[in-house]
Amino acid sequence: MITEHALLSVRPGLEEEFETAFGKAKSIIGSMPGFQSLTLSRCIESPSTYLLLVQWARLQDHTEGFRGSAEYQEWRALLHHFYSPFPTVEHYEPVVVLKG
Repeated sequence: MITEHALLSVRPGLEEEFETAFGKAKSIIGSMPGFQSLTLSRCIESPSTYLLLVQWARLQDHTEGFRGSAEYQEWRALLHHFYSPFPTVEHYEPVVVLKG
């Protein structure tokens, strides 16, 4: 399992519009092969900042499958204009997992 991590800086004043657009976009990513789960969280201290965590079965499911798909173009059209600056996306693999 791979976790995609993106810190999203939404242009101030567009948070509500971004959340609405993300509500539409989530079904796009959710339909992709290898997709496992998604969490979008809003920062309490900086309300224009969001943390996107997406679980993928394999790194290639995101980097090649999703990003190389026609559906990704729709995702981009819905969301990318909200970001300033454009987010850095990084991928993580588990080292330690503890569940309560």
